[in-house]
Amino acid sequence: MVYSQRSLAARRLLLSHLLLAIWEAGSGQIHYSVSEEAKHGTFVGRIAQDLGLELAELVPRLFRVASKGRRDLLEVNLQNGILFVNSRIDREELCGRSLECSIHLEVIVERPLQVFHVDVEVKDINDNPPRFFRQEQRLFILESRIADSRFPLEGASDMDIGANAELRYKLNSNEYFDLDVKRNEEETNFLELVLKKPVDREETQEHHLLLIAIDGGKPELTGTVQLFINVLDANDNAPEFDKSIYNVRLLENTPNGTLVIKLNASDADEGINKEIVYLFSNLVLDNVKTKFIIDSNSGEITVKGELDYEDCNLYEINVDAVDKSTFPLTGHCKVIVKLLDENDNTPEMVITSLSLPVQEDAQVGTVIALISLSDRDSGANGQVTCTLSPSHIPFKLVSTFKNYYSLVLDSALDRESVSVYELVVTALDGGSPSLSATASVSVEVADVNDNAPAFAQPESTVFVKENNAPGCHIFTVSARDADAQENALVSYSLVERRVGERALSSYVSVHAESGQVYALQPLDHEELELLQFQVSARDAGVPPLGSNVTLQVFVLDENDNAPALLPPGAGGVGGAMSQLVSRSVGAGHVVAKVRAVDADSGYNAWLSYELRPSAGGDRSPFRVGLYTGEISTTRALDEADAPRQRLLVLVKDHGEPPLVSTATVLLSLVDSGQAPKTPSRVSVGAASVDTALVDVNVYLIIAICAVSSLLVLTLLLYTALRCSAPPTQGVCGPGKPTLVCSSAVGSWSSSQQRRQRVCSGEGPPKADLMAFSPSLPQAPSSSDNPHDVAVYHEVTSSC
Repeated sequence: MVYSQRSLAARRLLLSHLLLAIWEAGSGQIHYSVSEEAKHGTFVGRIAQDLGLELAELVPRLFRVASKGRRDLLEVNLQNGILFVNSRIDREELCGRSLECSIHLEVIVERPLQVFHVDVEVKDINDNPPRFFRQEQRLFILESRIADSRFPLEGASDMDIGANAELRYKLNSNEYFDLDVKRNEEETNFLELVLKKPVDREETQEHHLLLIAIDGGKPELTGTVQLFINVLDANDNAPEFDKSIYNVRLLENTPNGTLVIKLNASDADEGINKEIVYLFSNLVLDNVKTKFIIDSNSGEITVKGELDYEDCNLYEINVDAVDKSTFPLTGHCKVIVKLLDENDNTPEMVITSLSLPVQEDAQVGTVIALISLSDRDSGANGQVTCTLSPSHIPFKLVSTFKNYYSLVLDSALDRESVSVYELVVTALDGGSPSLSATASVSVEVADVNDNAPAFAQPESTVFVKENNAPGCHIFTVSARDADAQENALVSYSLVERRVGERALSSYVSVHAESGQVYALQPLDHEELELLQFQVSARDAGVPPLGSNVTLQVFVLDENDNAPALLPPGAGGVGGAMSQLVSRSVGAGHVVAKVRAVDADSGYNAWLSYELRPSAGGDRSPFRVGLYTGEISTTRALDEADAPRQRLLVLVKDHGEPPLVSTATVLLSLVDSGQAPKTPSRVSVGAASVDTALVDVNVYLIIAICAVSSLLVLTLLLYTALRCSAPPTQGVCGPGKPTLVCSSAVGSWSSSQQRRQRVCSGEGPPKADLMAFSPSLPQAPSSSDNPHDVAVYHEVTSSC
């Protein structure tokens, strides 16, 4: 007889495939299918074309395919972009009896890094015939058993799935036995051998039958087992269980000794034939016997070994109840133990394809790492979520496919703020209580040249004394670059420009590495008071970045110029000044004036005059004004005074140490009647000159006092003064380098090497001048001093 069962599993399988197809259509993932046992080279799909990749970029972008487990099942031809079968694919080896079986591929290309997920469904073919666990089964049946008695048989199994695993059975034709196939709650077949009519031991002691299992594949495959039925004599009633099938649900990891079920069978016989012993049937597999044990007297089945849902979640235990008669009878039942999953497996995490270090200018969305998660548990216990800590970091996790995540850049990086991020990836399952696994990822940020060297301040002021030694160090500039390595290596250079007629590099130089600034030649305050230039700092990045600092070098004056005597007036002999003096002049009469100028400035240019005493110690009838240089009589002249007087006038500055020049004045004493007459126009000219000098000196004294009092403030506030508007010209005009004026009210001098402004009107004075009070009382008017000498050297027209 042939028994065919229309299985509900076929409908469930069809529904699951339909749902999977709908889900994949919305997920955007690429899906292929291939039959198991396909030959090497079998075409699977045009994977490069389907992923939108050009064939020419597969090799340069390091196109590669990765999969869990065996990595050689499928391969891609990089020449044509076709995915093909590389080695034998056995669905049963990959997925066992799972209804769904697919090979998940991760397709990775770089430059930039991209990850694609491809599922290749492995379709089942009917390549496994039904198999029985034993080649023969032996049953013992009493001849007294009545018709319709039933005896359990071990069924076959098929490694295939779906229709290929749907089994039907048939028994070879005979007059005593029939086959009955039932389906239990777990959708497995339960076979029973049914006695059609009583057997007679005396007629036939042993019956031989052939049980055939046929699967639903095309072509059909079969498996057989030999049935040997021994006919026993005696015993009317066999023990009977309350149920033929018992279903028990048990938590995995149940401790040893835990009671699974207590079986109870009864026997209608009396005496020893009623006493029952419980035994595992010879149909029970060895792996079941290692997990459970039965008490032969009480019928209690208890746990013996470790129960792991992930190893096996269903156990079928055939139990026999045998009476103790000489010819025992046996009752049969089946205990189906279904394990319930516990959350006893922590999630597993694998982090691959780390793209480290990350450039600090990497674009948002750059993939840093790939994370795959798995959990051996099932249901909610096997559902894993992934989180990233700490918070407020420029990274995030993006779910790409099922239990696959990508660690991507979420916001811009700045290595100067944070150079290394220590991330913790946590995988958490849905069990109660939940289990978790963590992994640490250290993300180093690589530097790019995004910071220019920076000076502490944009300007620096340097004071250098003139006459410095050539090559002396005058200042050190320093710039700091916040970048790292070669991007932070700073070199210095001058920003070349012209200083007058000469190049800046002829005055100063800067060391490229240390930033030390050197004066290449002695500096002269009289030639150059302020040297302003820029130093550039450049890093070694690509492209290089830089910035400038402005240096203001003030050259301080040293007393390196002795007073210079101005040329004498008419009548001088050689370098001496010669003058005729009437013996009739009275005391205090100015007979001559010594004029000098000092190229220095400030106190170094402040001059004083004194007479050198005569060698004989005689008291001279003449004296010289301390600050005016005017030579006047100390008393009335008489006949006792020598007719020729030779005076040596010492001209000193106020420098440290002071420098001295000597002027020689020759005076010839004559009687009043012999005094030379001065032409009237000369007298008038001299008088007008003296008057003009007095007026000019008044203005100059006022200007010099104002400038001197502001000297200290000028140095402290040089930046403000440099930025201020130019002074009002008024009636002031540019003057020539030297201006010397003298009169009875005092004397003044200015630097020969600088252009000066002298205001004679309302304009403010700007000349570097010094003024001193005269040491002598007011002299008579110029009309009374015909011998007063006024000497001008390069006087500006505006003074």
